[in-house]
Amino acid sequence: MTLPRTIAGASAEQLILGLDTFGDVTTAADGTRASHAQVLRDVVEQAARADALGVDAITLGEHHRDDFALSSPEIALAAIAGKTERILLGTGVTVLSSDDPVRVYERFATLDAVSSGRAEVILGRGSFTESFPLFGYRLEDYETLFTEKLDLFARLREEGPVTWSGRHRSTLVEQEVYPKTEQPNGVNAWIGVGGSPQSVLRSVQYGIPMMLAIIGGDPARFLPFAELYRRTQEEVGSAPMPLGVHSPGHVGETDAAARDELWPHFEANRNRIGAERGWPNATRAEFEREADSGSLYVGSPETVAQRIAATVRTLGADRFDLKYANGTMPHAQLMASIERYGDVVIPRVRELLRAA
Repeated sequence: MTLPRTIAGASAEQLILGLDTFGDVTTAADGTRASHAQVLRDVVEQAARADALGVDAITLGEHHRDDFALSSPEIALAAIAGKTERILLGTGVTVLSSDDPVRVYERFATLDAVSSGRAEVILGRGSFTESFPLFGYRLEDYETLFTEKLDLFARLREEGPVTWSGRHRSTLVEQEVYPKTEQPNGVNAWIGVGGSPQSVLRSVQYGIPMMLAIIGGDPARFLPFAELYRRTQEEVGSAPMPLGVHSPGHVGETDAAARDELWPHFEANRNRIGAERGWPNATRAEFEREADSGSLYVGSPETVAQRIAATVRTLGADRFDLKYANGTMPHAQLMASIERYGDVVIPRVRELLRAA
């Protein structure tokens, strides 16, 4: 069974509450590093459990580096489709800049068919750049690659003959692309947005909903982008589109337990990426500030539910995806977090929003 597509201003019952992972390479309790193959099998198990608990969506992020196992998320999503019944199956994100829009469309149209209409793709430029040299693209073309390929992808969603030309891909003349979906607007899609006005306007221009990636700071600082998104829709006379939010977190038994469980894995992940980008090492004080009032949704089920509900209310969001995998946290702890999210957090968020 598929969930109804939401519109802006969804009710507490319509709100989509999902989970997200990049297939972070985990460690066992003794510190042994899991293989990429084992991480992928674990991701399938995690998604199947989320489906059984009533979680609305699972998104898998594409990366091409040693600390993440998911370089081909649509393959893992197809495996998940065979073990689930209702959960939406998406990417968070697909790096469209370094892929071919026609092949992306074909893969997700295929996934949509085998999952009975549950596929969705979140399109983005990616915050990591390993895919550019891997697939023969120049970083100097970072912006134009995405703009051009998004334009073609939007045309493909019409599912008719496509005539198109650009700089970075061969011209198409009255070309049909298969398979066709059973969806009225083609493959269900979102655009991942980090928080620039240009990205917000692009989302409205193409009629593809916006997914805000909020990974640090007070979520309320993104309110101007949410307001611009809705105001622009009104100005151009488009139908209301849903607004999604994606942020990291972990659900533990208590606030203290959750923070103590997450901190060493958060620190290892942040310091590894920070060393590549010239950031200072993470500190526990910084971590605590993000947990208290930023965009790190870590704590007991009640705390996480209260934080999610507050963000949904503040931004008028129609969807919230919790990135439950953060660095090297063991599979068993990830499964426990998923259990609490599905069993307690989701119903509590809906209760809080109904009472607002």
